[in-house]
Amino acid sequence: MDTELVKGTLSLLILSLLTRSSMYGYEIAATVHRDTDGEFTWREGSLYPNLHKLQADGLIVGEWEEKETGRKRRYYRITAKGRAALREKVQSWNALRDAVSRILEKSDGKA
Repeated sequence: MDTELVKGTLSLLILSLLTRSSMYGYEIAATVHRDTDGEFTWREGSLYPNLHKLQADGLIVGEWEEKETGRKRRYYRITAKGRAALREKVQSWNALRDAVSRILEKSDGKA
């Protein structure tokens, strides 16, 4: 899959995943991998900088939680500002998808 196309969807997908529940980084990556039947594999080098940017922008909040095992994990949750941004991103995504589809439908689809 074209990684440049996937990069543009990272924040949209992270915000969308976090509407389901709070998740820690590895869990986010594993969920997207599972839900895309392995089509998307996010590495730490792309996931965590994006999580940090979303947090700096106030779209998500990260909080450390300690489990019974003593292991600490940083769980991320979406904020109200993040939900508003997600609605805008979904609208933009739908407009982009529709515009690209219109061009592809008018083309013969051959390279």
